[in-house]
Amino acid sequence: MIKRTLCFSNPAYLSLKNKQLIIKLPEVEKNGTLPESFKTKATTTIPIEDIGIVVLDCKQITITQGLLESLLENNCAVITCDSSHLPVGLMLPLCGNTVQNERFRAQIDASLPLKKQLWQQTIRQKILNQASVLEKFSGEEHKCMRIWANEVRSGDPDNTEARAAAYYWRNLFKDKVDNFVRDREGVAPNSFLNYGYAILRAVIARSLVSSGMLPTFGIHHHNRYNAYCLADDIMEPYRPYVDEFVYDYFVQHPDTTEVDKDFKANFLTIPTLDVTIDGKRSPLMVAATTTTASLYKCFSGELRKVSYPEMLC
Repeated sequence: MIKRTLCFSNPAYLSLKNKQLIIKLPEVEKNGTLPESFKTKATTTIPIEDIGIVVLDCKQITITQGLLESLLENNCAVITCDSSHLPVGLMLPLCGNTVQNERFRAQIDASLPLKKQLWQQTIRQKILNQASVLEKFSGEEHKCMRIWANEVRSGDPDNTEARAAAYYWRNLFKDKVDNFVRDREGVAPNSFLNYGYAILRAVIARSLVSSGMLPTFGIHHHNRYNAYCLADDIMEPYRPYVDEFVYDYFVQHPDTTEVDKDFKANFLTIPTLDVTIDGKRSPLMVAATTTTASLYKCFSGELRKVSYPEMLC
């Protein structure tokens, strides 16, 4: 079952009762002009087991410890946003698998050659997916991208990823934004991409935990201040799905320059996007679990290749 993604952008009281998320809106409860019957009906309940991601995007949200505990026990990712309405924090469960210790050891003991091979596979698929995005929107074949994908060596010592990225970003928005540069602090649609990647990161991190792995220990990323290096590694081939989503949104809303409620409502559907993995169509959130399960099998020696989604032109 596809888990729900919930975003709270207004003041709210969030609590737990009978394994249900209870949502109360203080603006409704404190409104003296509304009848009591209406206030009672304004309370919403959602089964905890149906929730996969919760986004908290308002400073006037009250959430109980009991609810947080229940969400994490059900492998839910909780995202908090800053005053600019961009995700700034991510909370994940500590225990997501029954044989977690065994899986941690397999992950930590992975050899350097294996991690380099896994990174090669990751970057190769990322570039192929980027090529598909370019070809879809430009109507032209970008042979150089596919050539570069095939040239990626173990560990990507030639930094082919950066070479392909420079070409990709230079061409993706060239008809929509003058001299677009991918920069976290840059002009739109950079802010849209940041938000979409944050949702994607939460999906991947959640799947890693459910597969019994530590999101901290990456196969390539190793920033000492980054608690989600492995999530940042594994999400790379999934990024083009967010890019495609942002491009479509930006075309339909060319005058939008800030992350607004309409944008968020659209982007909360990212976990349900259809992707193709292992020759089958699957929601992105389900595909992420397939990817992380295959990653663990690579660490344990059962497989030699990670299952990543393949974008179709």
